Order: sequence, then C-alpha cells, then structure tokens
Amino acid sequence: MVAMTDVRESDGLMSAGGPDDPADAKALAIETYRLDQQVGFLMRVANQRHTALFAARMIENLTPPQFATLAKLREVGPCSQNRLGRLVYLDAATIKGVVDRLRARGFVLTADDPLDRRRRAVGLSERGRAVADEAILVAREITEATLEPLDEAERAEALRLLRKLG
Repeated sequence: MVAMTDVRESDGLMSAGGPDDPADAKALAIETYRLDQQVGFLMRVANQRHTALFAARMIENLTPPQFATLAKLREVGPCSQNRLGRLVYLDAATIKGVVDRLRARGFVLTADDPLDRRRRAVGLSERGRAVADEAILVAREITEATLEPLDEAERAEALRLLRKLG
C-alpha cells in the first residue's frame, strides 16, 4: 500500500510522491502534451500554407531559395556567392546549386575572381532584374495572402516575433 496516493480525476494520473515527485511531473508533462499547441508543429502548418500559396502564385516557377537569391541580389547588388549564401541562409553547396540553376535560366551572371579562383561573384542579368522586380511584387501579394487571417497589429506582432526567433 502506498501512503500518499493521489488520483487526479481530470487525467487519471496516480502519484505516490506528491506534487514535487519528478516521476509525477514527467507523467503530467506527457499526459498534457498536445501536438497542436507546439511551436514546431504550428510553424510547420503555417509554413505549409505559405508554401502552397508561393507555389501557386510565384512567377517563372521560382522556388523559395531561387526567389530569395534574386530578391537579395536586387537588394544588395552583385556580391560573392559565399556572401550571398550567408545573406539568404543557404549553405555553400545549396547556394551553388541555386546560382547554377539561375545562371542556366539567364537570371544571373557569374564571374570568377581573378585574384582568388575559389571566389565567385554573382549579379543579376538584365532579364534577372526584370524577373526579380516582378517576383517581388508577387511575393508581396503572397505575404498578404499568408497573413490575411490577422489584423494589422497581429501581423506586425507576428513578424516581430518571427524575427526574434530567427
């Protein structure tokens, strides 16, 4: 017989050690866990919504990394491929593939640095600048559609909190 048995009517958990018992706290944490209240799950659901809108509306079949690359080049101008990857949060192998695909489509121009053959400069072509300009306008519409359920104050707060998490 256990001296301090406590049955919680709401969840049916039994505790032999009282409210400070680590086993009790662990059991309670497990029993009260709800997937639809977890940040990772909620962010994935929101991202799926945004990704579906992006895929349906973005021009030129641009992928999110391709769009980010064009938009960042439009913002900062020509730069090294390494720096560009850091600016759009892509690793070296991924940004190389993105740049290669954009170059094949005529959206970016690349040049090797004559002083450092490991360094590659990337910039928008004339066509790439036009595509970037149009894509940026579409991206604004996608953002608007993504945030449509929120009022203006909620939108500002959501963006502020996402920046803080990043």
